[in-house]
Amino acid sequence: MTILIALAAQATLASNPNLGVAEGRCREEEQGPAFLVSVIGLKDRKGTLKLELYPSNDGDFLQDDNVLLNANKVFRRVVIPVPATGTPKLCIRAPSPGPYSLALLHDRDSNRKFNLTADGIGFPGNPRLTWSKPKAAATRASVGAGVTPISIQLQYRTGLLSFGPIRNDAP
Repeated sequence: MTILIALAAQATLASNPNLGVAEGRCREEEQGPAFLVSVIGLKDRKGTLKLELYPSNDGDFLQDDNVLLNANKVFRRVVIPVPATGTPKLCIRAPSPGPYSLALLHDRDSNRKFNLTADGIGFPGNPRLTWSKPKAAATRASVGAGVTPISIQLQYRTGLLSFGPIRNDAP
């Protein structure tokens, strides 16, 4: 019995910022479904951009990455430094055509954590943000058999209880 418990523990994925990165990476000349996300509304050119792909249901959307992967559910991640100029674009692979929920984070201090007062966040469809996470249906985008271009508008905290886009893109 102890051996079975030890084997089960070894099979569990440990938390790691690289979970889902290899599966999410787009490669040159690779065929298949992917989102090409144009980032709109950067506050500045600091930090990193992190794009994550989830199953599009409320129970799995924004769920912990290792929980999803240990349950054999879809999770993908792409992280890039914010480029010095131009419109940032992130490509993320999907396992098959269909609907997924996406979350985009502008991690301004690159600490891999969402800072409510400093960082920006965005979703497809640009749902109105409140103090709770949006419903998966409001963050859903469908990908076809090839590359599907979409845009996501980043939103930042703009007041005590409000979030919204920055009026001007960072230079």
